[in-house]
Amino acid sequence: MIRVLLADDQSLVRAGFRALLDAQPDIEVAGEAADGEEAVRTARELAPDVVLMDIRMPVLDGLAATRRITEDDRLKDVKVVMLTTFELDEYVFEAIRSGASGFLVKDTEPDELLRAVRAVVGGDALLSPGVTRRLIAEFAARSKEPAAADALAELTEREREVMALVGIGLSNEEIARRLVVSPLTAKTHVSRTMVKLGARDRAQLVVLAYESGLVRPGWLG
Repeated sequence: MIRVLLADDQSLVRAGFRALLDAQPDIEVAGEAADGEEAVRTARELAPDVVLMDIRMPVLDGLAATRRITEDDRLKDVKVVMLTTFELDEYVFEAIRSGASGFLVKDTEPDELLRAVRAVVGGDALLSPGVTRRLIAEFAARSKEPAAADALAELTEREREVMALVGIGLSNEEIARRLVVSPLTAKTHVSRTMVKLGARDRAQLVVLAYESGLVRPGWLG
């Protein structure tokens, strides 16, 4: 059973999400929060699998709440998905860097929301190819001079190659086709790379690919 925490200051929004999620046989809403402070406190109490976090909330905004959750070692397995009105909201960009596993617009289709919740639990952080590529393009446009690539020293040549492909937005299946390997092999390379770099998920792997200079602006295909 996938346990979800809903964090949104609008009770009507929470009620809508709860009705959708609780109707699924493999998902349950474990708790709700109406502001960022309550979201952090409730996440620590319940340790849910996923937090659906509104980006703009009173007391403590969703970005700050996400940082507190993702930096808490006790919550290392909790995935945060940001909810926003605009896909490329500047706060969403910062949330990904802060450890959020992805983001959704609030008017997303119900099926996409359900897929997203299941996807982040399965380790697939970037929720939609189209949104992924827009996010990467935004990251590329804002990225600074890349840092030294010392962090990549322990990666094998194949792992660097796979990380670069993740960095330009390819899925495991697309990576498998590009490298002429099985999807399982591609997934294994991605997982090992994440473990070696201490990345929570694919979203942070994309960030690291840009920050290390392994992928640079203008490389989007």
